[in-house]
Amino acid sequence: MARTNTATIEAANSGLIVKGNLNEVADFFTPDYVAHVTGQDFTGGHDIVKKIVRTYRRAFSDIEIEIEILVKAKNRIAWQRTLRAKQTGAFKGFPATNRTIIWRDMITSAFRDGLIAEDWVVTDLAEKLLLARKSKKTKAFMRSIIE
Repeated sequence: MARTNTATIEAANSGLIVKGNLNEVADFFTPDYVAHVTGQDFTGGHDIVKKIVRTYRRAFSDIEIEIEILVKAKNRIAWQRTLRAKQTGAFKGFPATNRTIIWRDMITSAFRDGLIAEDWVVTDLAEKLLLARKSKKTKAFMRSIIE
């Protein structure tokens, strides 16, 4: 029996990001996979998935992921991923903090033939990395203006 799209999302996150099993990329993504992230398109199919996963795993350890499915359609799923990890390496210009960071990604995945063909992603990771460097007073102030 074929795996459901929801099961594909859950297995991809567990197998690739949490466990680092990059040899499983073809089990979850089409060869021409594209990620649309904050106005940028990342093409390259399986190679771009591997590059993204390697980048996360070099910068973060002890990664935990929660998946919440928000809306399902025949070939699309809107979902939220909550990640909790310790930043033990540099990430996109942010030096390691050795602090645990929790961030969320909002994703819409499009499927083709049971595999993820495209993802549209919005993330608050940069904001969380900035806040991880701020003083306790700054964090308290930021919380007060958004609550």
